[in-house]
Amino acid sequence: MSASLETLDGLERRLTLNLNAAAVETEVNKRLQRLARNVRLDGFRPGKAPMKMVAARYGSEVRGEVLGENLQQAFGDAIREQNLHVAGYPRFAPVQGEGAGGAFTATFEVFPEIRVGDLSQIQVTRPVVEVADVDIDRTLDILRKQRLHYHAVERAGQEGDRLHIDYLGRIGGEPFPGGEAKDFPVVLGEGRTLKDFEGALAGMKAGEKKTFDVVFPEDYFAKDIAGKTATFEAEVKSVHEPHLPEVDEAFAASMGIHEGGVAKMREEIANNLRREVKRRVLAKVKEQVMQGLLDTSPFDVPKGLVTMEIRALMEKAVADLKARGMKEQDIKLKDEIFEAQAKRRVALSLLLSEIARANDIKAGVDQVKGMVEEFAQSYEDPSDVVAWYYQDAQRLQEAESLVLEENVVNWVLGQAQVTDENMSLDKLMGRA
Repeated sequence: MSASLETLDGLERRLTLNLNAAAVETEVNKRLQRLARNVRLDGFRPGKAPMKMVAARYGSEVRGEVLGENLQQAFGDAIREQNLHVAGYPRFAPVQGEGAGGAFTATFEVFPEIRVGDLSQIQVTRPVVEVADVDIDRTLDILRKQRLHYHAVERAGQEGDRLHIDYLGRIGGEPFPGGEAKDFPVVLGEGRTLKDFEGALAGMKAGEKKTFDVVFPEDYFAKDIAGKTATFEAEVKSVHEPHLPEVDEAFAASMGIHEGGVAKMREEIANNLRREVKRRVLAKVKEQVMQGLLDTSPFDVPKGLVTMEIRALMEKAVADLKARGMKEQDIKLKDEIFEAQAKRRVALSLLLSEIARANDIKAGVDQVKGMVEEFAQSYEDPSDVVAWYYQDAQRLQEAESLVLEENVVNWVLGQAQVTDENMSLDKLMGRA
């Protein structure tokens, strides 16, 4: 067997493999003879079918198997001899024309030669955030609002109150679809109904009735009533005022804090906020480092790997949409949606792997354990979560990959231009 190599566009290469056609035919005949000993064909006892019939029935399949094995063997020998690092899978095709014989081409891509650029040119702004009492108080307010409850009152409704109403709307004297409801809840000031509708209800008490007009906006989602004026008859059935729970031991218990009361709850909130700060800071720094690496170390990316990554991203997106209730036949996704993301992910994966290899950067056992334990802290029983990770090699590998990525990022930060920027928690969270 001999092989010749051609360099095509970019990372694409083509090997011409010359197989020993006689050896292939010899192996095909051997396998057909073995098959003939047991094969059952109509009209013949097992093993008694004529060889010609066996060859006619199974020859093409057996020849395909032998050719495939020989091509894989020849391809493997050739890439080792040429010292090629293949990315993805080769495409085999027979050489056409007289005298081609057992000649086949194998077209494939190789991994790029990656040269890491000047990392000192990478500029990174690293947020520095301290969790303050005001941040804990704000989080407590959010938690209280999530547990908001209502009490019935006899007074007139005001902003923040929840009214339960019966209403009937007419356009041109005729009821319209969606224009009627019973015991419908409306929170005044929440803005979930039209402003004119909500405003007409303010100041009404339980048992009161009112007739008022509402003009639907021109861009209203229901096109058949957009821009039209409806006359509503509404009756308030009840008025409820909002109540926020007090920050006390009972509230702490409702949050799962059964010992230590409010002080322990505030401590837990602070710890959770610090973990979130750490995660967000790492994400922001990592994004800048990744972009800096791509900018300073450009290289061609194997198209085959990008295609494989597109497939993986699409499968994940489809699974997510199906989990949200969409039917598979209604999901229409095109490769172009994921192409840029896939190319970036492949480029970064190759670049990070090369930096880790060249600089002997690894994920330490204790680092992996620490990351898993940190993940587990946000769950009710951390020990169960740690055990869950260590019970599955793939889950543990995911944690190891994250640690290795962090180690590479930290190594790059040691050479990049890093500026610390003090900022509030709100700004870090994108709320400022």
